[in-house]
Amino acid sequence: MELLKMSKLKSVMLLLVVVTSLGTLGGCATVEGAGKDIQSAGEAIEEGAEEAAN
Repeated sequence: MELLKMSKLKSVMLLLVVVTSLGTLGGCATVEGAGKDIQSAGEAIEEGAEEAAN
């Protein structure tokens, strides 16, 4: 009986690790996309400032 409980616990822990890993990987892609958007906005502001200075 005790062996069955440990096996079930290991299965639950493995599932938790997999779900957490997938969530983390998805978050990385989101942060990368946000970084690109912020970089593009910064470049546009920089170009606008250079045009206004001339």
